Amino acid sequence: MAQLKYRYIIVGGGVAGASAVTGIRAHDAKGSILLIASEKHLPYNRPPLSKKLWFGQQVEKIVVHGADFYEQQRVDLMLGSRVVGLDAGQKTVTDNSGTDYAFEKLLLATGGIPRHLSIPGGDLDGVLYYRTLDDYLRLREGTKWGKTAVVIGGGFIGAEMAAALTVNSVQVTMIFPGPYLVHRVFPDYLGKAIQSQYVQRGITVINGDAPAAFSRDGAKYITRTTNGARVESDLLVAGVGIVPAVELAEAAGLAVDNGIVVDRYLRSSHPDIYAAGDNARFPYQALGQQMRIEHWDNALSQGEWAGKNMAGAEKPFSYMPYFYSDLFEFGYEAVGDLDSRYDICADWQKENNTGVIYYLRDGLVRGVMLCNTWGKLDAARALIRRAEPIAPGDLVGAIR
Repeated sequence: MAQLKYRYIIVGGGVAGASAVTGIRAHDAKGSILLIASEKHLPYNRPPLSKKLWFGQQVEKIVVHGADFYEQQRVDLMLGSRVVGLDAGQKTVTDNSGTDYAFEKLLLATGGIPRHLSIPGGDLDGVLYYRTLDDYLRLREGTKWGKTAVVIGGGFIGAEMAAALTVNSVQVTMIFPGPYLVHRVFPDYLGKAIQSQYVQRGITVINGDAPAAFSRDGAKYITRTTNGARVESDLLVAGVGIVPAVELAEAAGLAVDNGIVVDRYLRSSHPDIYAAGDNARFPYQALGQQMRIEHWDNALSQGEWAGKNMAGAEKPFSYMPYFYSDLFEFGYEAVGDLDSRYDICADWQKENNTGVIYYLRDGLVRGVMLCNTWGKLDAARALIRRAEPIAPGDLVGAIR
């Protein structure tokens, strides 16, 4: 079979892959592009899956670009096709039909794979490891008849899903091992305050515990925990994080370390192969450290940046991505490195509701969370970039 050749091949149909098209076309109007995506849907934005879709947004609105965009940009779009092989030496990829495609430049925008629980019943049919649009459609359909749900996980996705299901009249029980909600990011007083609001909303919170086994009893799921609790539910949703999809990179001999290792141009250890999004471990210039970030804005910006560099821009990635969440009435935007183990200074206008939280390490502001405080991301970025020692008391009023 004759080998199909492209100047650019993008593996991955998420926001990073879609954004790479824009980046490429900013510097190369004619080079041939192939985008291969394992999902059958057009590339879409993932945050609405646990946010706006549950509050009235239509599915059609989450698509990054309509089909006409890819036609106008002369992109060959292969949906529902999975790349199973990468030969870095020959510069080819192979899909699950056995077809080989040659590239000049390749972007691995493969994102992440939901982490599964290695417990009895962990792969039981119907246990939903929440990640994709198909997962949303399945769960949304389930809420038409299912009135109770167990949500495993107390991080971002678990907290968002518990809120979304509750607003949609589902009785939720949360189970997670942490001492309080989103404990790796929130300081304890904030996490406990938000958890209290969840309880007031009727959510049962079982923290400091973990699922030990899943089973079925007729139409019901049975969750048994390490501490001996037994919970019945109509629906069972697990949001316990992802692992970066690095199998292709590993098999091809690329450098991998909690993600595909890339340089400041988002280029992997192979000069013609790039990575962007959830799967990329990159040098975060403003913080001076290697990071892998699993957030929408990072995928959006890195995808476009990688596309530009694939097409010859040769511009170091210097953007500071932000992330956000909405947990009932508590909404926030955040930028930088947020770790609840750091020294934390809170400047509240309304305690545990409105204000700014600063995360300091070695006397430097490394991260900022803007709680129900909007339009201040650039000020937060500037404070982090300044990289000057600052006393916690001096941060009061630094951002309003």
